[in-house]
Amino acid sequence: MDIVYVRGLEVKTVIGVYDWEREIKQPLSVDLDMAWDFTRAEESDEIEHVLDYKIVCVRVAAFIEKTELNLLEKIAAEIANLIMSEFRVPWVRVRVGKPAALTGARDVGVIIERGERPAGLPAP
Repeated sequence: MDIVYVRGLEVKTVIGVYDWEREIKQPLSVDLDMAWDFTRAEESDEIEHVLDYKIVCVRVAAFIEKTELNLLEKIAAEIANLIMSEFRVPWVRVRVGKPAALTGARDVGVIIERGERPAGLPAP
């Protein structure tokens, strides 16, 4: 299985459990690893046989911007479910970071995987 990836998709949204967090938009950073079979794209060299990362990113960003969840764990799970159901991806790894969450740390966040991990893929 092949992998389509996105690193550092930045989106602002309302996220957090504290009252002050519910009143502002904070930046999130999203990394995606998505399993995809490149065989048809390799043979055809046509875009209709790829997982179009631009379309995925536009959809994920729109989802994040409109949602107002409390937890990174919840938003990561929702992103994974969205990608797997709407784009028929058999496996996805989603990393959601909240760079402004902790003074002294560049970033904090969560990583989740859903679906069947491709054979030979190293752990994050």
